[in-house]
Amino acid sequence: MAPVILFPAIDLKEGRCVRLIQGDMDQATVFNDDPAAQAAAFEAQGFEWLHVVDLDGAFAGKPMNAAAVEAILKRVRIPVQLGGGIRDMKTVEGWLAKGVARVIIGTAAVRDPAFVREAARLHPGRVAVGIDARDGLVAVEGWAQTSTLTAEELGRRFEDAGVAAIVYTDIARDGILKGLNIPMTLALARAVSIPVIASGGLGSMADIERLTQPDCAILGGAITGRALYDGRIDPDQALALIRSMRQDSASKKSQSAS
Repeated sequence: MAPVILFPAIDLKEGRCVRLIQGDMDQATVFNDDPAAQAAAFEAQGFEWLHVVDLDGAFAGKPMNAAAVEAILKRVRIPVQLGGGIRDMKTVEGWLAKGVARVIIGTAAVRDPAFVREAARLHPGRVAVGIDARDGLVAVEGWAQTSTLTAEELGRRFEDAGVAAIVYTDIARDGILKGLNIPMTLALARAVSIPVIASGGLGSMADIERLTQPDCAILGGAITGRALYDGRIDPDQALALIRSMRQDSASKKSQSAS
């Protein structure tokens, strides 16, 4: 597996860039009224991907912040992965046509797995599954409802579907800066062959350092939100750690090849 990618998060609510606490829409902190400007700032800092979520869309079941997403796509050149309100093929294909590199399907992965499989078949490498878990069980409808599926059960449903990645979020940790749930995330990553991206709780440079440890090399990446906005994570230092991890990995591969 390639070393982790660090994804800065842009969560959209009513056209603005916000962060929530444990997915509670009533606990939204506005960090930027111009999401496109925020996206450009992340690109200038050296990030290689953007993670964008249409929060209103996740609750409504359809895109609700399309104008903000389109403004981001026009402003940056780095790839964007987008989740929130993506429940049918028309929405998938609409976003991909507009320049989204990868769509993330969450609720529909539980409600309609056949749709996810078909989307992944038609658009290889461009469909990810979002698995958001509360107490080990998958939550849907913008985290408003909890299913009876475990994260591993849902992940295994798509083991042979050609899904590009799984974005795994521990809801209890999201937005409270208490650290990623590394044990649960690694358990999921070991249970499936699909790259897993960790989300929820990344709160300090110590968390970035944890991601550079050998056991985390199986992860596809990690998402950082509030800690990046409030300065707990220094972008230059974080990206330098990630680059160092890549160099070490490349060096080990070179040595083993020789």
